[in-house]
Amino acid sequence: MLIKRRRGWEVPEHLATPEDVFLSRRGLIGGAAGLAAAAVLGPSRADAATAAAATYPAPRNEAYTLDRAVTPERFSGDYNNFYEFGTSKTVLPAANALKTSPWSIKIDGLVEKPFEIGVEDLIRKAGLEERLYRHRCVEAWSMAVPWTGFPLSKLVALAKPASGAKYVQFQTFLDKAVAPGQRQFFYPWPYIEGLTMEEAGNDLAFLVTGVYGKPLPNQFGAPIRLAVPWKYGFKSAKSLVRVSFVAERPKTFWEGLQSSEYGFWANVNPAVPHPRWSQASERVLGTDQRVPTLIYNGYGEQVAGLYKGLERERLFV
Repeated sequence: MLIKRRRGWEVPEHLATPEDVFLSRRGLIGGAAGLAAAAVLGPSRADAATAAAATYPAPRNEAYTLDRAVTPERFSGDYNNFYEFGTSKTVLPAANALKTSPWSIKIDGLVEKPFEIGVEDLIRKAGLEERLYRHRCVEAWSMAVPWTGFPLSKLVALAKPASGAKYVQFQTFLDKAVAPGQRQFFYPWPYIEGLTMEEAGNDLAFLVTGVYGKPLPNQFGAPIRLAVPWKYGFKSAKSLVRVSFVAERPKTFWEGLQSSEYGFWANVNPAVPHPRWSQASERVLGTDQRVPTLIYNGYGEQVAGLYKGLERERLFV
């Protein structure tokens, strides 16, 4: 007798939205995005915005589903950590000052040939899909998000890294003229994050260009960000401008600021408290619920093997 074990993120089939309802709703979203762009941006910018919106919504990859409802955008869209634009959660007005088109990313370091590529060209090369992911903040709140993007491994393949590359370093934008938080001298700007090559090659590591079936809004990290769902949210760097393949482990932003609280690895673990609060449970955005936190945020089956032999590392900080 065949017994199927449901993976940590999977939802029972009877709870899934019927396909005809789902596709109808997504079609309406895509058409509305184009009309809204024309009304707000004017002809020239509207053409670009409409073209970008036409690639959304992307087909959903049904291998990545959830055990909980997707967090409504009205909650997650106005509750964001984005220290470049301030320390409050309501960064949307300030973040809208960032011009996200045109936007390009530098690929350099230990690669066959460094290059720079526009986000639109990168999307055309990589293709897009939608995945439902858990997102767990180190501050003990969480949400469930329909990200659109492509596996980080596709960018790795495009970069053709040399054998000496052991880590991938991510750098976000630096523009003090539009980002008031970057004028604070005590922060080690620009924002730097990093993964091992093995982590970057994991199927779950995802580069995000959209959410809720449309292009990524600024407060979410437009036009392209990282999503690493088994780690605390600060590892998922926003508004990327540079991806470097390096031999030495990067000194990451929060690690440089306070290494006793925010380490390089930052894997989710309910049994390892933050120095100032418990990580045993999490508050789900848009609800009055606190739910138990899962080891590796529920993705242990897919990622625990990455850390064999690293037991002496501070994997959960």
